[in-house]
Amino acid sequence: MAAAQHYYTEPHPSRASEPPLAMVLSVLKLTRIFLYCASSCSAVRMVCRPAPALLVLISLVALVLGVSSSSLFIPHARVDTPFLTQASHWFNQTRDHFSPIPVGTFTQRFYEFFDHFHAPNGPVFLLICGEAPCGGIPNDYLRVLAEKLGAGIVALEHRFYGESFPAPDTSAASLRLLSSKQALADLAAFRNFYQGVLSQKYGVSENQWVSVGISYAGALSAWFRLKYPHLVTAALSSSGVIQAILEFPEFDEQIATSAGPNCSAALRAATAALEAAVVKNEALVKARFGADGFSDGDFFYLVADAAALAIQYGHPDELCDPLVAAYGAGSDMAETFLSYTRSFFYKDMGNDPLSYGMQNVKDESVHSRFASDRCWWWQKCTEVAYFQVAPVNGSIRSQKVDLQYHLDRCKYFFGDAVFPQVDATNVEYGGKAIRAKKVFFTNGSQDPWRHASKDQPSEDLPAQVMQCHNCGHGTDFRGCPQSPSQPNGNSSKCEHPAAVDKVRADVEAQLKGWLNVKYSEFVI
Repeated sequence: MAAAQHYYTEPHPSRASEPPLAMVLSVLKLTRIFLYCASSCSAVRMVCRPAPALLVLISLVALVLGVSSSSLFIPHARVDTPFLTQASHWFNQTRDHFSPIPVGTFTQRFYEFFDHFHAPNGPVFLLICGEAPCGGIPNDYLRVLAEKLGAGIVALEHRFYGESFPAPDTSAASLRLLSSKQALADLAAFRNFYQGVLSQKYGVSENQWVSVGISYAGALSAWFRLKYPHLVTAALSSSGVIQAILEFPEFDEQIATSAGPNCSAALRAATAALEAAVVKNEALVKARFGADGFSDGDFFYLVADAAALAIQYGHPDELCDPLVAAYGAGSDMAETFLSYTRSFFYKDMGNDPLSYGMQNVKDESVHSRFASDRCWWWQKCTEVAYFQVAPVNGSIRSQKVDLQYHLDRCKYFFGDAVFPQVDATNVEYGGKAIRAKKVFFTNGSQDPWRHASKDQPSEDLPAQVMQCHNCGHGTDFRGCPQSPSQPNGNSSKCEHPAAVDKVRADVEAQLKGWLNVKYSEFVI
């Protein structure tokens, strides 16, 4: 594996006005014994905090250091904002980890949040960003876990997404550098780089690391623990899609189950009404959905996702209530579904209908607004597929969205030589029979992706399913609904908050055991 040359261009915001490291460490070493000896401790949790008499001493130390006294040990958590931080940092990453000769580097974006970090020995969460631009570290339940465990958080943007491009375009030739193997090697190189930053700052050789991810990033988290067990102590895989699947009718079967019989019947009626409407006046129907010029396959893929993503992300009532009412009243189901799609799927959920058009995803520019869609199609067309096809019986999805539709898309985008190597992917990582250790898998009961995940525990691989009406994709971190993610992963809007909170408590307890947490909450 070729070695990367790294640089660290921007300091953590809390370090912007810090004095030299040697001065900080010298003063802290002199005062640390006083802080420990005179601290007030809780016998129940062994939480040590400074006694009031020491506040003056701490203030004097802070004055000497030129920092706020509270910044020495009191975190400054953002508890009500969408992101904990959006301050970008950059890392010089190897373009091709598996080339026998050096082929250069590219700049990869990352973020850091250390408000809760128990220096110097606290653990570090490596948050893996998946198949979309990484705009920062979200303020979800991971922040709560970091506070409970005294952990720092760093997040790495996935190559070929956002602003982290190792190639000048997204042509098929350039996308040869986009694979799960390259992404895992990126994580390994970044983890070692950032450990070096921590070692230099705090004088420790190694911190404990925990990889974290949701969905495809959840799969990467589990795979990272499998392939690089010496670099991460444990992994959290939320809705982690670890099983590559060529044909995935189980996705729609779960949507029908999660929607319930009345809503499923209404959705089938809506699909049938739209199919009839397209036959009668194709151009008008597609234009009203903002899908001008779409093929029938593309249009009905959009229609299927408009329903499925509401279930997937914890909005079953927003989808089902108007459709069931219209179906019961004998109303026009095509018009009802159009109204729902415009008002909720587009406006409230923020989905772009143009991203479903093949001609738009064909664009090879890294500046295209559909660049992420194209790159994810490459990963589906080469490694994982997850092709959502209509089930044979009782399908909500149009039968026009079949396996051939997906394979034709792959050829249109990338040429005849591309075919999803799902068997090779499952051999590489094990699929649901993954043989890693210390990976915690979590899923929502209503999430269609749970059928590509691991929802049954095995040796040293705990797995739990959160049971509730709106428990969908990444519920344990995002709360309910899952889109948009709730601040601190608030579970109060979940149908059964206790079911979510119980899984979270089990994850926390398991992590503490794996990490063998012994240190005090008050550590400088």
